Amino acid sequence: MIIVHHLNDSRSQRILWLLEELGLSYQIERYERDGRTRLAPPALKAIHPLGKSPVITDDGRVIHESGAIVDYLIRRHGRGRLQPSPETPAYDNYVQWLHYAEGSAMLPLLLNLYASRLGEAKAPLVPRIDSEIANHLGYIDDALKGRQYLLGSELTGADIQMSFVGEIAGSFGRRAAYANVDAWVKRMHERPAYKVAIERGGAYALAH
Repeated sequence: MIIVHHLNDSRSQRILWLLEELGLSYQIERYERDGRTRLAPPALKAIHPLGKSPVITDDGRVIHESGAIVDYLIRRHGRGRLQPSPETPAYDNYVQWLHYAEGSAMLPLLLNLYASRLGEAKAPLVPRIDSEIANHLGYIDDALKGRQYLLGSELTGADIQMSFVGEIAGSFGRRAAYANVDAWVKRMHERPAYKVAIERGGAYALAH
């Protein structure tokens, strides 16, 4: 049985969504953020030394990092679903999106979050952060022109991995200016599997 160690309002929500899209059975072990610090509880360190979510256990394996989990679940349990054939150029694009999400696109959004806690001290950082957010959201928006999803007309694991970028951008009020990104996120939120994942995972502040 696949067990998802699920932290509220976190990247682990997209792992629940992936499992629902794949129609796989799984269990949820729930963890709650500290109400003051918003940090994960120490109990997660019993699963993986970093104490971060998402992390899954499956058949004695412990897998952490969102992109690695998406790859693992689709490769081990997907039976060819939610990814292009590895022999095709589309697969190379797919892998690129998997890495890009956390390797590049999330950085300026996280910097925006942390800078917002600095008060007036954030002023020197704001132009650069804003420029990088615009750079990445513009890139994603261009990639989605004429497409339902990042690789075309069908949802893949790349969309699921990238969804958190679009959701975080929306929470900062940055997504509406990018019509293709906004429509893409809303399209994903309307998928039946996404809605079931929200029901199972619990309240998720980014589901808008």
